[in-house]
Amino acid sequence: MQAILALEDGRIFRGCGYGAPGECQGEVVFNTSLTGYQEIATDPSYAGQIVVLTNPQIGNYGTNRADNEAAKPFIEGLIVREFSAISSNWRSEQVTDEYMERYAVPVLAEIDTRALVRHLRTHGVMRGVISTKVSDPEELIRRARSIRKMDGTDLARVVSTTSSYRFDSSDENSQTGNPLLPNPLAVSATEQKFHVVAYDFGIKRNILRMLTRENCRVTVVPAETTAEDVLSLKPDGVFLSNGPGDPEPVDYAVRAIRQMMGRVPVFGICLGHQLTGLALGGKTYKLKFGHHGGNHPVRNNVTGKVEITAHNHNFAVDPESINANEVELTHVDLNDNTLEGLRHKTLPLFSVQYHPEAAPGPHDSHYLFRDFRHMMEEWKG
Repeated sequence: MQAILALEDGRIFRGCGYGAPGECQGEVVFNTSLTGYQEIATDPSYAGQIVVLTNPQIGNYGTNRADNEAAKPFIEGLIVREFSAISSNWRSEQVTDEYMERYAVPVLAEIDTRALVRHLRTHGVMRGVISTKVSDPEELIRRARSIRKMDGTDLARVVSTTSSYRFDSSDENSQTGNPLLPNPLAVSATEQKFHVVAYDFGIKRNILRMLTRENCRVTVVPAETTAEDVLSLKPDGVFLSNGPGDPEPVDYAVRAIRQMMGRVPVFGICLGHQLTGLALGGKTYKLKFGHHGGNHPVRNNVTGKVEITAHNHNFAVDPESINANEVELTHVDLNDNTLEGLRHKTLPLFSVQYHPEAAPGPHDSHYLFRDFRHMMEEWKG
């Protein structure tokens, strides 16, 4: 099956199609992680995007239910150098090609991904179309140029849950590894002393698992839930999740955060961090090609330690827009000095841009969930 990638600037890549036949479109970004293609595919933060993986061999360990970060893939399409037709791993339940076809994700393989990534690094991320049906590149270029830009697009309400639900150690998705074996890190229901309300802007399951391991039961609520409705649930803490798209159009969440600040401990990750920055009066901007990968060094300005972290974001908070008299800038990306974390100096509120629930370090950033628990303990007195 032949397939074509057409970018909005006219660049064309021809290769072989796998997964679902047909066509997909979106913003083309690249991820530098060596493993975790299934977690990447099912991360709701990738909604509206086609992902290029820089690791050349993809699909070789298959897929399984336990590694899903959501109920289904959210990427629009996948681009790789070599796509394995078989899987070789004791945890594999389905060949990756069949998995992508099952969830209607087109895959473009056997192209020079190095050339594509270098092109995106030089010119910035851009809109693109993958097609196995249309062979006219000029037509695909026209379609790519007609795609709505990510700037100004609110995708949080698109990927969010439509109704509230509870997540605790009894949930089958709280298990990791082999779903048939118990999770040694799980906390029993009787030990769950904190109630956390988590906003779902595109939340990942492993974030929920990490919260339950800190003695929390979690009520997940839709992105547009008001502060009044959240506070009526009497939470010990509020969590602001990751998610896709531009943070600035998500003004309903910014209003809710402002209304909750000082009334309950708040912890944000990724999009939750960007929304926190906006709620504090800051500004956000779009990065040239984003941060997507599991190898980003981040310095904790408080301790001086460097964490190896996982990233997936296209927007960032402008540190110059944050009031230094009220907010401490706690983390910085050592690759490009992007702001990666902040903490309010007097209110129980902090956030980070990267993903501490992921494990590239492998446990460098897990302390942030403990910090949230300690914050709730101090708040409860």
